[in-house]
Formats: sequence, structure tokens, C-alpha cells
Amino acid sequence: MKWRKKRAAKFADTPAPVYMNHLFPGALPEGNDGLGLRLLGMSGAEVLPPDIYESCRAAALQQVRGTVQADILKEDQAQNTCIFSTEFALKLMGDVQEYFIEQNVRNFYSVSISGYHIAEAGANPITQLAFTLANGFTYVEYYLSRGMKVDDFAPNLSFFFSNGMDPEYSVIGRVARRIWAKAMKFKYKANKRSQMLKYHIQTSGRSLHAQEIDFNDIRTTLQALYAIYDNCNSLHTNAYDEAITTPTEESVRRAMAIQLIINRELGTAKTENFIQGSFAIEELTNLVEEAVMAEFDRITERGGVLGAMERMYQRNKIQEESLHYEHLKHTGELPLVGVNTFLNSKGSPTIVPGEVIRSTAEEKEQQIQNLRAFQARNAEKAKESLAQLRKTAISNGNLFDALMETVKYCSLGQITNALYEVGGQYRRNM
Repeated sequence: MKWRKKRAAKFADTPAPVYMNHLFPGALPEGNDGLGLRLLGMSGAEVLPPDIYESCRAAALQQVRGTVQADILKEDQAQNTCIFSTEFALKLMGDVQEYFIEQNVRNFYSVSISGYHIAEAGANPITQLAFTLANGFTYVEYYLSRGMKVDDFAPNLSFFFSNGMDPEYSVIGRVARRIWAKAMKFKYKANKRSQMLKYHIQTSGRSLHAQEIDFNDIRTTLQALYAIYDNCNSLHTNAYDEAITTPTEESVRRAMAIQLIINRELGTAKTENFIQGSFAIEELTNLVEEAVMAEFDRITERGGVLGAMERMYQRNKIQEESLHYEHLKHTGELPLVGVNTFLNSKGSPTIVPGEVIRSTAEEKEQQIQNLRAFQARNAEKAKESLAQLRKTAISNGNLFDALMETVKYCSLGQITNALYEVGGQYRRNM
């Protein structure tokens, strides 16, 4: 390709930006001319001819895989990490999905509707599942209200649950799929692909304890079995030392080994739906579904998900259930081996981490300098991009479409501050 040779020649004599000296100190690897390093921090639009760039961009959007985890409803209900109002954030989430439909982005999940953080904040398994599914249906209703067709966006939705030690966790996926499929088929008249709920499981971080931390791997293994026997689409197993520190390479390998041993060595895991037909599982599935539907009624009585959020219903319920869990743990009514029962001869003291992974002062300073270099290099273009972003927000245009251009020249902080100017900064009262 002639254009490749021209571009290579153009950058061949261009010195690498100053920040590259911090990122890549020392000599380049043998055979590396540094061209790739000089392209870091640059958009493809600055390197490729316009027609080639547009062709590559369109192809990439149709093939790219990933997940947007910014589920604004659970952020408000469980994490208190909202920086924009619910209305403004919902609009942005709708813009993401609308952009995905227009650009034929089929393999990237526009939102991971998350119950994990609801559970980690203290909710029991019934509440986690009910709140998460209710949030999912809220997105469906909102996207429909914007004129999107259910079969255009439902396959772009995915779910994210926690698996703890309670028996209800063994059927959380079965119940979720049953309720979702019924609603998609009978209420929304969606096609078969839209009826198929896809979900990820992460083993419970809250169930890990700082005492007898080696036992945490046993808990994680049992939770992983729950998930695999319940046919989750993907699984994350927590490291045993996450209760006290950032996981180390050794602890992460052990966590990964839990999955590998189950998948490669455990014979029953090779059978799909191994516990299908079990009386306990079937009965528990029905009971959990009934409990979730009852919770749906309570949410409906409060004006739906958004109405209940205004009344702080979800936050209050999560906090009450968290307090109940902690009470049972401290009284010993909820037995935790090595924590409040069957203590070792030393009383199972809290383990002090032997290794704490933190960024060095040099690494932090390097990141700051990288940011400043990026902002200085794009100072003029950033002004134009941010002005266009604010204009799009005010005129009710598609913010995500605008952001796809803005991020080429602006940092996250610059973008956030620009949106504060038009959407306001938000903090919900505690």
C-alpha cells in the first residue's frame, strides 16, 4: 500500500514525544523503528487517509467485542457513585444503545445490568436478583420510549450477578432466564435471540474474610460450582487475599486454577445442566421466582424503579439487609468457619498482607506527565471538541456519537467538566 509507505516516511524523522521517554526508557527492541510508539495517543484519523480510516472504523465497530459496565441504576442504588442526574445519565445510556444500533455494533454489550454491586453493598440474593431484573426492564421501557425496537437492542444487554454461599445463589441464573424470557416473549413480543438472557457471575467478595484467608479459596470454589452448574455464560473467581489487599500474582493464579480444575478435571462439569431435575433445585427455582415477583410488586407500588429510587427504597432495603447480615455474623447465628466458629489455636487473627501492590511515585508522576502532554498536544482541537460536545448536549443530540470524536483530543476530566456545565454535577442525599 502506497499510503503506508508515505505515512511511515512522514513519521520516520519525527522525534518521539517527550512523554515516550518516560513510558519507554532505554533503547528500542532490535528491528523496531519506533513508528508504533510515535502513534500512541493519536487517532487513526490523523494517520490514515479519510476513506481508509472510515472503512477500517466501520469494520471495527461491527466486530468489536466488550461491555459497558456503567449501569447508572445500580450506581445510584448501591454504590453512590453518580456524578450526573439519573435523567441525564439515562439519556447518555440511551445514546450509547442508539449509536450501537445505527452503527451495527452487535457484539458489544451496551450495558452490563449489574446485581453484583447490589449484593456487595449488602443485599440478599432475592433482593439482588429482583432489583437487577427490575433495572433491566426499566432500560427496556426507556429504550422503547425513544423509538428503538426491542430486537435491535435486547441482544446488546447483559447481566452481572454475584454468587454467595446462600442456597438461593444456586438457581439465580435459572430464575433470571425464566423471568426474562417470559417477559420478552409475552409482553414485548421479542424474538428468540432477545429472549436469551446472558449473564456473568463473579464469586462473592463480601464472603471473603481476613481471618484464615486460605479458607477463602474453598468458599470461592463452592460458589464457582454454583455458577457452572447453573450454566452461567462467563465466570470470575476472586483471589483469596482480596479481603486484605490487592491480589498478588500467586493468588490470582490460584483463583484461575479453581476454574481450570473444575472445567478440565471435574467430570460432572462436563455434563451440561448436571443438576437438572433435582427436586431441591426445581423447588428452589420456583420459590425464588415467587419471591422475586413479590419484590416486583413492592417496587411497582412505589412508582416503579425510578419512583422507588426517589423514595430511597432500594438503598434503604440494601442497608437493612447488610445490617442483618453483619448482626448474624457477629452473634454467630451465621457460622463462618475460622471467623466466628472453629477458630484455630491463635484465635484466627486478621492476616496482615505480606505484599501490597501500589504504584510508585515515579509511575504516578509519569501518568500525570502523560496526561499533560496529551492535553498540550491537543489544546486547540480540545476547545473545538468540547464546544461541540456542549452544543450536542444542549440540543439533545446523541452524546455518545459526539464523544467518539471528543475522546480523540480530550481527557476524561475535560469531558466530565464540560458535561457538568450543561448537565450539572449530581450528588444524591444520603
